[in-house]
Amino acid sequence: MATSLANHVIAERSSRSRIGLVITGALGGSLVALYAVAAPFVAPALRKVCLPFVPATTTQVQNVLQVLRRRSGTLVDIGSGDGRIVIAAAKQGFQASGLELNPWLVWYSRYKAWREGVHYSTSFQICDLWKVSFAQYSNVVIFGVPQMMDQLELKLAHELPSTAKVVACRFPFPTWVPECTAGEGIDTVWVYDAKTFKTKHFNELTEQMSSKQQDYHDSQT
Repeated sequence: MATSLANHVIAERSSRSRIGLVITGALGGSLVALYAVAAPFVAPALRKVCLPFVPATTTQVQNVLQVLRRRSGTLVDIGSGDGRIVIAAAKQGFQASGLELNPWLVWYSRYKAWREGVHYSTSFQICDLWKVSFAQYSNVVIFGVPQMMDQLELKLAHELPSTAKVVACRFPFPTWVPECTAGEGIDTVWVYDAKTFKTKHFNELTEQMSSKQQDYHDSQT
C-alpha cells in the first residue's frame, strides 16, 4: 500500500515537471518570437538620429497631396513607414518610392501596394537615408525629427536637382524658408523649392571659401 502511494506521488511530480517544462518552453518561444517582431521597430530608436514609426494621419496625407497637386514625376518618402504616403502618391500619378529601415514595414508596404493595385508604380527599399543619393527624385516627402533636419538640409541641397520640391511634415527645416505651408498643428506641412535652398547653400559655401582664402592671405602677410 505504501509502495503504491509512493509511486503515485512520484508519477504526479513527474507529470507536473513535464507540464512545467512545456509551459516554460512555450513562454520562452513566445518571448523570442516577440523580440524578433519588435526588434526592427525598436532598433531605429537606438540610433544616433532617431526616426521612429508614427503613422501619418489622414489629414497629413491629404495636405501632402494638396501641395503636390500640380507636380509629377518621381517622388520619395523618407522613412515611409507603412507606405501610406507612397501609395497615395502613386494613385495621383507619381512614380513613388519609400525608404525605410524597418524590414517588417517594407514588406507590409509592398503587400499593401499590391492589394491597392499600385505595385507597378511603387517601390520600397530597406535602406539608410544617409547612404542613398536623392539626385533622381523631383519630389521629396519627409516625416523627420528635429535632430536630423539640419544634416538633411545639407544632403538634399547638395544632391537634389534645382527643379525639385521638398515637403516636410510635423517639423520644418531649421534654416530653409518655405515657399508655402498647408494645414495646422501637427498636420502642418512645409513646402520648399530646391532652386531657393540650393542657391542659399551655394552662397554659404562661397562665403566660407572666401573667408578661408582671406584668412590664408592674412596669415601670409
